[in-house]
Amino acid sequence: MAASFPETAISTERLLLRPLAEDDAPGLATMMADDLVLAWTDLPHPFTEAHAAELVRTLAPAHRAAGRGIVFAVTEHLTQRLVGLVELRNTDWRLRSTEISYVTAVWARGEGYAPEAVLGVAQWLFEDRGFLRLELRTAAGNTAAQQVAQKIGGISEGVLRSAWIVRGESGETGGDGRSDLILWSLLPEDLESPGLHRDGWHGDHRYALRD
Repeated sequence: MAASFPETAISTERLLLRPLAEDDAPGLATMMADDLVLAWTDLPHPFTEAHAAELVRTLAPAHRAAGRGIVFAVTEHLTQRLVGLVELRNTDWRLRSTEISYVTAVWARGEGYAPEAVLGVAQWLFEDRGFLRLELRTAAGNTAAQQVAQKIGGISEGVLRSAWIVRGESGETGGDGRSDLILWSLLPEDLESPGLHRDGWHGDHRYALRD
């Protein structure tokens, strides 16, 4: 049987990262239909509630069971509202390395939720699961994703040339084009950087597991 992540939840200062649930489907469909999400991801277009239900019921559980990674719904503690999605993918269990991607709902952007969620997952990976490397790959034009990588202390390792296909900022499928990817990494020692927690963002709260 392939190694796999446990089905767990991660709590940060403002957020709960948990397994997807059936009633997340409507919120997922709305979140993933946003133009900027469609521009920088390879999601189906249009992304419907049927796609969301398939992700919840079939794709995410199979992804975890096969050892490829895990998908977390990101919700607010205060309202329980869905604010984003975090996925671990391309997990290498021998190297103890995995890649992270993240989506934030349009209404929740600008609140620092993405770096808080990604940092919570990174702390869980390094401190609880014994991982030694976390990778992020951001399209060259996706400055918001790059800012998240910088805020959590990620180190830019270079550019993967023409390594991704993007729809462009309009989200239109007819305008697909190729894009470079910027490769970022985060190691356990990077979380100890004295410059990591700055500008008042909510990254200094240690995660807490909720099994």
